[in-house]
Amino acid sequence: MIFKALNDPARRALLDSLRRKDGQSLSELEEQLDMSRFGVMKHLKVLEDAHLVIPRKQGRFKYHYLNALPLQEMLDRWVAPFLRPQAQMMSDLKTRLERETKMGKPDFMMQTFIRCSQDALWDALTKADQMAAYHFMCNEVRGDAHPDTVTEFVKPDGDPMLRQITTEMDPKTRIAMTFEPLFMGPKAPASHMVYLIEEQGETCKLTIEHYDIAPGQEGFAEGWARLAASLKSYLETGKAMKGAA
Repeated sequence: MIFKALNDPARRALLDSLRRKDGQSLSELEEQLDMSRFGVMKHLKVLEDAHLVIPRKQGRFKYHYLNALPLQEMLDRWVAPFLRPQAQMMSDLKTRLERETKMGKPDFMMQTFIRCSQDALWDALTKADQMAAYHFMCNEVRGDAHPDTVTEFVKPDGDPMLRQITTEMDPKTRIAMTFEPLFMGPKAPASHMVYLIEEQGETCKLTIEHYDIAPGQEGFAEGWARLAASLKSYLETGKAMKGAA
């Protein structure tokens, strides 16, 4: 499905456009291609079926987000084994979850599909000791996630890396938090993020949404990919991907 989706220059152009600017509407994407609106919609449908694009409806508009994890999984399966002995283990996330939030349109979205129970995933996202076990840079986390409670991530050298305050919780389905990137300095602007959990039999769909990302903080996307990969490995194998590249 992924190879078929990539086997068209128009679809590759759409992915390139979303890589440059995530969360575009159909009208924005249509302006960049020399084809009809219906033609663009058909190409987007193929990309959605391949889980390379995640649609999200906000009000009257539908926005499209690049989901790079299936591409990473393809590279890990077909390319990485030939380049290094231990290929990075990335998730085979493929969920579509459209839920309105009070924060408006997210700046970034990522989805993963993990073989675990809903309880196990919830504990991994809310218990400080478990967050410390799989976080790719921090060996210590202070404070379980509870409404109006501070959770702080601490690097091995003792410096705080990230501070989060849980603002909302729907048991086992949704967690909303602030996101204060202390590693960027004490005056770095804070943003907001949301975890969305959906049970699917023996697996769980996890969607990560990030809002209000300030200019210069676009690199957060790479951090989320590393965290998602480590979380998936931790829950499925018991071994986290500490220090994963």
